[in-house]
Amino acid sequence: MAKSQVTFNKIEKEKKRLKKREEKQKRKEARRAEAKENPQGIQFAYVDFNGNLTDTPPDPAMREKVEAESIELGIPKKEDREEEEPANKEGKVSFFDHSKGFGFIIDSINQEKYFVHVSGLLEDIEENDKVTYELERGQKGMNAVRVKKI
Repeated sequence: MAKSQVTFNKIEKEKKRLKKREEKQKRKEARRAEAKENPQGIQFAYVDFNGNLTDTPPDPAMREKVEAESIELGIPKKEDREEEEPANKEGKVSFFDHSKGFGFIIDSINQEKYFVHVSGLLEDIEENDKVTYELERGQKGMNAVRVKKI
């Protein structure tokens, strides 16, 4: 004769499942009984003009009228945005290594250092040269690009 396929673990799982079903049915009946006792129904919570929850509805006279056309969804189209002209900045080359192809420029106005790579040069530069450049965001910060000698 073959051994029964019903194991202790399967029996326990079935008992738990039946118990959960009974508890759910009891909660459902309790909600129905409460609804019959309280004829007002579900209580509402309102949000006032300051964002706080209240039990009184908001005053319609204080409602602000918002025009649908004034709501802007998403990013504005390129032609709608104002074009920012990249300002040419001036600075001095503090360090440049030709063998590695990079260096640093110190801004003449705010004394900040900007990284410059050989790919961003328009003409060859040396240390202590005065240059004009534009800034672009790189992976690790702002980089000087389109660098020219003055």
